[in-house]
Amino acid sequence: MSWKTHLSGTTIVPRPQVQLCTPAMKERWQRELLPRYATSHGALMPILHDVQHAYRHIPYAAMLEIAAFLKLAPSEVLDTVSFYEEYTTEPVGRCVIGICQTFACEICGHKAILDHVRARLGIDVHETTDDGMFTLLAMECLGSCDSAPVALFNDTLHERLTIERVDRLIDEARASVGHSQVVHS
Repeated sequence: MSWKTHLSGTTIVPRPQVQLCTPAMKERWQRELLPRYATSHGALMPILHDVQHAYRHIPYAAMLEIAAFLKLAPSEVLDTVSFYEEYTTEPVGRCVIGICQTFACEICGHKAILDHVRARLGIDVHETTDDGMFTLLAMECLGSCDSAPVALFNDTLHERLTIERVDRLIDEARASVGHSQVVHS
C-alpha cells in the first residue's frame, strides 16, 4: 500500500447556487460548537459530522462554506475530510453498515457476516445499493473487541452478531425507510 497524494490546495470546486450550510446551521454552530474550543479549528470535525448527517456526505461546496465560516483554508477542510474514514464525499445509503474487520472480529467470524451482507444486498464494500438504501463498509476497530463480531448500522453499535441478527437488522432498516427522510444534494 502506498500513500497517494493529491493537490487539494489547487482543487477546483464547482460552486452551486444553493447554500448548503444554512443560516440555522451556522447559528447553531456559533452558539453551541465554537464556545467549546480555544480556536475555531477545533470545531471543524463536529461541523463536518453535522453536515454529513444532514446530506449523507460532505459536498465539496459545503467544505468551502465551512472553510469560510471557520476562517480556514479550504484545503484544510478537504484534507481533514479525506484523511478520516468516517467522512465521505460521495452520497451513502440511508443505512450505512460498517462491519468491523480487525483482529478480534476476524477471529470471531466477521468474514462470514461480511460475505453474507455482500450476497444479500448484492453490493461489495464501499458500494451502495441501487435503491440508495444501504452502503456497506469494512471498518477498522470499533472498540468493542470483547463482544465481537460487531458492526455499526448508521451510528448504532451491534454486538455479538450472527447472520440471523444481521438479517433482522437489515429487515428493520428497510422497514423504517418510510419513517425517515434523507436530504439529497
